[in-house]
Amino acid sequence: MARWVGDEFPRIVRDAFRRTAHLVFLDESGFFLTPTVRRTLAPRGKTPVLAGWDRRDRLSAIRAITVSPVVARPNLFFEVFDHTVHAEQVVAFLADLHRRLGPLTVVWDRGAIHDKSGFVRAWLAGHPGVVTEKFPGYAPDLNPDEGVWGWTKYGRLSNLAANDTDELWDHVIDELGTAKSSPNLLKAFIREARLPSLSMAAK
Repeated sequence: MARWVGDEFPRIVRDAFRRTAHLVFLDESGFFLTPTVRRTLAPRGKTPVLAGWDRRDRLSAIRAITVSPVVARPNLFFEVFDHTVHAEQVVAFLADLHRRLGPLTVVWDRGAIHDKSGFVRAWLAGHPGVVTEKFPGYAPDLNPDEGVWGWTKYGRLSNLAANDTDELWDHVIDELGTAKSSPNLLKAFIREARLPSLSMAAK
């Protein structure tokens, strides 16, 4: 992992910005109706109770922190689904980013719906302006988008006991929208990943 951070990632940044391509840190995650329980405040002697139960309904989200070439400006793009994300949704998300931003260098994990998917590889083969790079295995902390995931699920949405997926949807959209409109927060996620080159640009 140290070699990837010290050698491989600076090469990825150089190659991307040489192509005037946006860097894209992409990931997927789920949000459940069952509350993510965290420590909270309550009157002395009264244990807080969350009105939740064991429910398997969930939402899924694709998110990407992007970093523009030249000025290294961060942005956040996302889409929320009422089902598990499949390769088809990944391709549609990438296609939309490509239309909006132009050339892309996508850095993601080795998940089954990324480079391992034949559907994704077929789309990439027809779109040479989109280049993909892989994080080393078992290194989620290197992905700045993990900061978005942690901030929403374990921070802003912790202890949320939504009544149904419609209510959960509204909360997820609101919080991801808040992150998108907060460039300093996105820069903090980039700094937390401690990726050379980008960490300096995010100061």
